[in-house]
Amino acid sequence: MLLQLSAKDLPEIKMVRRANATKLRLRVEPTGISVTEPLVCTKRQIQQFLDHSEQWLIETWNKQQAQFQQQIDIPEQINLFYHSHAFQIIRKKQHPIFQFDWEQHAILIRDQDSEKALQAAVLAYAKQFLPEYLQQVSQQTHMPYLICAIRKPKTRWGSCSSKHDIMLNAGLVLMPETLVRAVCVHELAHTRHFDHSAAFWNEVARYDVDYLENRRQLKKIQLPAWWLLS
Repeated sequence: MLLQLSAKDLPEIKMVRRANATKLRLRVEPTGISVTEPLVCTKRQIQQFLDHSEQWLIETWNKQQAQFQQQIDIPEQINLFYHSHAFQIIRKKQHPIFQFDWEQHAILIRDQDSEKALQAAVLAYAKQFLPEYLQQVSQQTHMPYLICAIRKPKTRWGSCSSKHDIMLNAGLVLMPETLVRAVCVHELAHTRHFDHSAAFWNEVARYDVDYLENRRQLKKIQLPAWWLLS
């Protein structure tokens, strides 16, 4: 569901309905705006909430857009979780959109649409190493799961279905291993407690003693602008 405010400077607002949401919540990112809503919420309540927040939305969106345009440059190197050396980013006129040089710790990306090329390289890296890492954490915690999917959602770092299928955000490979592990433990704990009850958080704490600090870090972390481009 998409909503549009009267302000012309704002994009369409994506509505996300969550069973565990207790109140309306705004999320502003360089690539879009979303509102998380509880299952029981009227259109009138949503509109009043947005109207009340409109000025803040305009200011926050414009500020983020200005920063986003300034930060869109491709970095000279990036650090990817699970790899001990930073990867040098080399832009070339080449046929494959990207290529890893593991011996030289480099990622060769096509000069044309280089942001998309680097995104594709990181996504491929995530699909190779995140499932392997999740399997390791699963064995350490004795919490099995069914399958692992790697995707690029905008609003969550991971999810676990009632069938114990786990989804991990590919952007996790741009974070420190401690945060990657925290997300893995969180989603694996849902295979035992499919909620956010006290029992669930006790399970998380057994395998991630710093989970409160890790949650704070995950809430405020900013991924690079080139990764957020759609």
